[in-house]
Parts: sequence; C-alpha cells; structure tokens
Amino acid sequence: MSNVRDYGAAGDGRSDDTAAIQHAFNDGEGLIEFPRGDYRITKPVVVDLAKTSRTSICGNGGTAKLIMAGPGPALFFAGSHDKSADPQGFKPEIWQRERMPLVSDIEITGEHPEADGIRLEGVMQPTVTGVLIRKVRNAIHVTRRSRNVLISHCHIYQNTGIGVFLDHCNLHQTIITGSHISYCRLGGIRIQGGEIRNFQVTGNDIEYNNNRAIGVADADAEPTAEIYIDVEDGTVREGTICSNTLQATYSPNGANIRFIGSGSKGNHRAGMWTIAGNLIGSQATNIHLSSALGFAISGNYIYSGHERNIVIEGSRSIAIGANTLGHNPDYGDKELSTGIRFVDCEDCTVTGLIIQDALAGQNTVAGAVANKKDGLIELVRCRRMNLTGCQIFEGTPNGLVLQDCADTLITGCTVLDRRSPRLMENAIVWRDSAKPTSGNLIHGCRIGSGSRGNFLGTNRAGIRVSENVLD
Repeated sequence: MSNVRDYGAAGDGRSDDTAAIQHAFNDGEGLIEFPRGDYRITKPVVVDLAKTSRTSICGNGGTAKLIMAGPGPALFFAGSHDKSADPQGFKPEIWQRERMPLVSDIEITGEHPEADGIRLEGVMQPTVTGVLIRKVRNAIHVTRRSRNVLISHCHIYQNTGIGVFLDHCNLHQTIITGSHISYCRLGGIRIQGGEIRNFQVTGNDIEYNNNRAIGVADADAEPTAEIYIDVEDGTVREGTICSNTLQATYSPNGANIRFIGSGSKGNHRAGMWTIAGNLIGSQATNIHLSSALGFAISGNYIYSGHERNIVIEGSRSIAIGANTLGHNPDYGDKELSTGIRFVDCEDCTVTGLIIQDALAGQNTVAGAVANKKDGLIELVRCRRMNLTGCQIFEGTPNGLVLQDCADTLITGCTVLDRRSPRLMENAIVWRDSAKPTSGNLIHGCRIGSGSRGNFLGTNRAGIRVSENVLD
C-alpha cells in the first residue's frame, strides 16, 4: 500500500497535487491510498498498467476527493489488452500486470468545463465501485477496446455531458448495477457507435438526464435519454435493461430509453435485447426503437409519455408483452396522454398489454405538448402484426388505428371508453391509402362504441371481422 501523502500530496484543496499523485502511481506499491482530504489536480493522472503493474485506488471509505481543475479525465487507465475475453486470447503479461484495476470509495469533482472523471482504454476487468463523480463533463468514459467492465454502487450526478459514455469502443461483458445516474445533460448511459456485446443495466436509479438539470442556454434541441444507444455506425447486441427506475422531465425529442440502429432494413444493428421489470416514465417518449431487431419488452410500468409511451420505427421481431401503460395517480387530474405507435414494422406481437389514455383525453400538465396521436395504438404500413389479449381503454380520438397494414391479426382484445361522456370516436379505424389490404382479421374482441360507432373502414375486402361482442 502506498499513501499519496508520503509522495508529497497536500490534500488541502488548494495545492496542485498532480505531480505527487502521479509519482505515487509510478513508484508506489499497487494499492494507492488517498487519506481524507481534497486533492486538487490540473492534468490527468495516467495509470499505464503495463508499466505500473496491478494497480488500485482507495479513497478511505469515501472521505477523499479528487478535484479535476484542468481538461481531460482525472484518472486515465490505459491497458494493452487487444483480444476478446476468451481465455485463449490473453497474453500472460495481461494477467500478471494489468488485470482488474479497482477504483473505490472516492469522490471526483470537476472545476474545469472540459474536466472528465474516469477514462478506460484497453483495460481488462476494470472495476469502479462506491465512487461519486459530479460536476464533470463525462463521468466514466470508455474508448477503444475494453473487456469485463463492472460499475456498481456509484453516484454519478450533475454532469454536463454523459454519465457512462461508451464512445466508439469495442466492449464485451459489461455490467452497470446498483447505481444512481442522474442529472447528466447528454444522457445517463450512452453508447455511440462501436461494437458492444453482453451489456447489462440492472437495479439502477437513472433519472432527469437532460438539459433541464444543467440549464445550458439553447441546448434543449439536442435529444437525450436516460439510456441512449446510437449504433448507426456500429452494432449493439445481447443486452438487458432490467429492474431500473428510468424517469425524467420532458425534453424536446427526449426519451427514457432510445435505440437508433442502422437505416438498412436488412441489417438491423441494434438487437437481441430485453427490457423488463422497469419503472419508465415522464419524457417526450418513454421507449423509442428505430431500425431494431429482436427486442422483448415486458413486465414494465410505463407512464406519462408526453407524446407516446412507445414508438417503434423500421423494426422487426419486436415482442411487447404484459406491460401496464398509464398514469401516476399521485398527480390527480394532471395527466399526460399515452400511446403506442408502430411505423414500417414487421413480425411484431403485442400481447397481454393494459393501456389507458388520459381521462381528460389530452395532455393537461402545464407546458406539455399538444396531443398529436390519432389513436391509443397506431400501426402504420406494418406487416404480420399480432395484437392479442390487450386491454385498450379510453382511447382518444380513437382506440386502435391501422393504416396500410397487411397480415395483421387483432384477437381477444377489449377496446372500451368508460368515460362519461365518451371521448373516443371509434374503437377501431382502418385506413388504406394505396393498394387494397389483405390477410387481416379482427376476431373474438370486446368492442365498445365510440361517439361515431364501433368500426370505421373495416367493411372491405382483405379484412375479416368475426365473432366480436359489440356495444
């Protein structure tokens, strides 16, 4: 163990301790200890694991603080691992000198507009636990190649950039768990490009990651999300978002969860993900998938989408299961409308869903955007879609709206407006603007009457309506 005070660090919050701390890492004995104090640095402390050998940092139970008063990361861990996590791909010196650098029980605070927290590059098994990072740009920034990254029990708070930023990196086997990631202007967790596999986000509280938390002038137009994954120039596969709280305040074009895949319909670069058991609410859109393939979304409570709860575009093989979409009853009559919209999608199912629109039929929260939806569930230019066993309540202006859809089955669903007076115009509306539709079925449903009737546009070739119970 090496104590940074023994290498000349003052820890008084005023002295420049950069050289002393770098000296401790270069010449110390593996575990670098920071006693209680405020350690001001003005340039990154670089931990070159190939040179320093096995190295970890301990902040004495959280009593130590690093103040980054210059640009760049306070701590920069650099490794040389350039293979996969397969045991056959490791050079002996990686296990001997570089494996599992640990950062624990320390605070990192920024005092420079371009200060970052921790940067990881080429590192095998980096572990960050019990760390508080605030008032920096990007709190944890992963670049190039890393493997087996663990981030747990951290507080990532009030940063001008991104909480956990995977920046065009090649990264497999990552777990983010048990952490608070909140009030980061450009997103809580963000993947931009690169090749990502086996990514788990579990048991976190991820909230309010938009410009409202920071208040940068004229910055609201830049979209953000609690979890933002954009791989138009990369791929992301094999991930879970489970048992988290993901909520925010409204921001223009914002989302709680957003996946942006490739624009190529034949090569969806975002896929093989599960979104389950989360509380998701209070943004422009709660879940947004674009050019995605192979998602299972189930067991979530999703609420207060200013524009929509779920928007899925240009995607296929999406299964939306038993979720509840509604409102926060604590807000009383201050409600936000809800809804699901599929556009240009194929081979998707919606099963066992409960969705209820605002009782007022419109957004009533101050400052909310105008309600633009045509129905509580909308399917536009979709193929081979199945809606089964869903409860669709209080749709405004309609319950279910389909346009230019083919091979779509609606079975065993309930579509009702229980408000008095009824605000729903039609339970099911079917529109075709081009060639006639085909292969569609509405069967065995409980269909309520709206102010203009039960069905609109379903009495045509290509749509079979049978054995439904009507008001």
